[in-house]
Amino acid sequence: MSFRDEIGRVIAKDPRYSLEAYAFVLESLHLARSRKLRDARRAERARGPRPRRGRPTVKGKSEPSGHVTGKQVCHAARRLAIRQFGLLAVPVLEQWGLCSTSDIGEIVFNLIASGDLDKTPDDRRSDFDDVYDFATALGPKPAVGEKSPSETETEDV
Repeated sequence: MSFRDEIGRVIAKDPRYSLEAYAFVLESLHLARSRKLRDARRAERARGPRPRRGRPTVKGKSEPSGHVTGKQVCHAARRLAIRQFGLLAVPVLEQWGLCSTSDIGEIVFNLIASGDLDKTPDDRRSDFDDVYDFATALGPKPAVGEKSPSETETEDV
């Protein structure tokens, strides 16, 4: 069975999200993993060779885990949405059923339930809740000297 057919079964169980939404979240997950592994390799190179202290060396270096947090996936989704859709990111994602970071979590946990993704015991659905507000994080940035909507809201309080 193809992955597209498997996703079709997941969508049939939870039709709130389109096939494009699942593809977008999977690409975001891939980007988050790639970034984490790239950052780990850079940090390892920056540390340089470790001095020997009389311990036997291990032949194979252990690779850092490719597991990413809900927050990391959400931030990767933000970067991807801005890169792919620019100022149209919010309406495009909303058309696919993605209206908040909680929706990203719903898709991830739908894929976990179907056996297409794995999770650790520490992973929670709530890790994706309220990571950022779509309209603020994906919307236009204020011009120099203007205040963002979030700054205006806090002044009124």
